[in-house]
Amino acid sequence: MYIKKFLILIATTALAACAGTDNEIVPQRPLNEIYKNAYAEFNDENYETAASEFLQAENQYPSSQWAADALVMAAYSQYMDGDFAGAILTADRFMRFHPGHRDVPYMLYLRGMCYYRQVSDVRREPGMSAYALQQFQQLVDRFPKSEYAKNAENKILILKNYIAGKVMYSARADMARENWPSAISRLQSVLTDAQDTVMTPEALYRLTECYTAIGLPEQAYGYAEMLRLNFPDNEWSKKLDARPSDFESGKQAN
Repeated sequence: MYIKKFLILIATTALAACAGTDNEIVPQRPLNEIYKNAYAEFNDENYETAASEFLQAENQYPSSQWAADALVMAAYSQYMDGDFAGAILTADRFMRFHPGHRDVPYMLYLRGMCYYRQVSDVRREPGMSAYALQQFQQLVDRFPKSEYAKNAENKILILKNYIAGKVMYSARADMARENWPSAISRLQSVLTDAQDTVMTPEALYRLTECYTAIGLPEQAYGYAEMLRLNFPDNEWSKKLDARPSDFESGKQAN
């Protein structure tokens, strides 16, 4: 995973700054001291404390050349601590104030990973997977040569299969209830939005079942031929060939 090493080139000597009230004084620690403590906490795996220290560095020295780097390390510390919401907020702050920074690709990747780590099983609402997919796709589109792009592409494929699996789960449930219009709509969305996933052959097979069930053999035959043509050795093609040819009457019309 990503760990940045910084060389602290400046040592500030400011000792105090006024706080919000006249009689309250909050010490302003030197930047190099904050960084030293932050990295010590990070190396000791005290990620929550490390994040707090890095954020303090950015808050106290927002004009420093290290302000952006402090946000990067704060976000990464929060991620390592499992504080995904905090890491996303810190990444958003980084994007807002440092849109042209060299670490933008990494922060897109980190933000994507925050959502990716929260993806639950296929039967639940896939909101996090959609957010993760959006972040990884943005990374690949904007920075295709980034060192994180290949990993993001792999995650995109995993997420597309996950989302398609969620749709297939719902389509099967519709078929069990004989809600054919809803099942057909879901299955066709797999072909449209997730045709490069492992769910496509099954979606084609299920469409032959749906159209056969509602008495439209021509449409059923069309999807069967599509399955045979594009996935001749797939298990769903073999399963199709083992079925009775109850939709073959549609063959003459095609």
